[in-house]
Amino acid sequence: MIKGVFQVLVIFIFGAIGGIVWQAILLPYLAQNSAFQDFWFIKEFKEREVVVLPKEEIYIQENVALTEAVEKVEKSIVGIRVKTKKGKIIEGSGLILSSDGLLVTLADLLPQGSAFSFFVNGEIVPFEILKRDGENNLALVRIKKQNLQTCSFADFEKIKRGQRVFLVGVIFLNGKTERMVNSGIVKYFGKDFIRTNIFEKKILKGSGLFDIEGNVLGINTIDSEGKVTAIPISKIKEFANFQ
Repeated sequence: MIKGVFQVLVIFIFGAIGGIVWQAILLPYLAQNSAFQDFWFIKEFKEREVVVLPKEEIYIQENVALTEAVEKVEKSIVGIRVKTKKGKIIEGSGLILSSDGLLVTLADLLPQGSAFSFFVNGEIVPFEILKRDGENNLALVRIKKQNLQTCSFADFEKIKRGQRVFLVGVIFLNGKTERMVNSGIVKYFGKDFIRTNIFEKKILKGSGLFDIEGNVLGINTIDSEGKVTAIPISKIKEFANFQ
């Protein structure tokens, strides 16, 4: 009985070793030899390899594309710091629309009678508030600086549920401005909003929402639960009289 069990174990061990040698050494060697290309097990082995690698490559390419898109658009985001009449500090961001200083942000970041500061790459710049639209929560500002970096507008008609998106906003740390990034997908959308699965703090209000190619989809509002919803670029263009 014991002898029979021992024989089975020996057979199992040698079989396992043989399987490893076959999979790890012999199959890859034979797959590179032209004389064995028509054998079914070689074809099966090569097809199995092809299934995994494209997924890894797509994942790497998407991460590289996201990094490049962030670098492409981050300087189009402006920091905003506000001190209200009651001394409350409000912080947020705005999006540069034109190289000559036209900027859009949220109207509730610019309450009437407050003291405002606009930061371009950490530098405080002069400004003029052109108009506010409280109903649509938009404000148009002219910052007095030239040759500013802008970004391309996305085609709102091509937006899709599930597409990858990211936000870029300015935060204030130790007296300096820093850019902050978060990413997610579009959950659903309508003509007046783009709802994402991203959660953030209110200091990222007014940040830009972009697609994976770095085209701006809108600017972000953030509710009391931290849900990020963007005002679409189509509404912003209408508000700013962009054709």
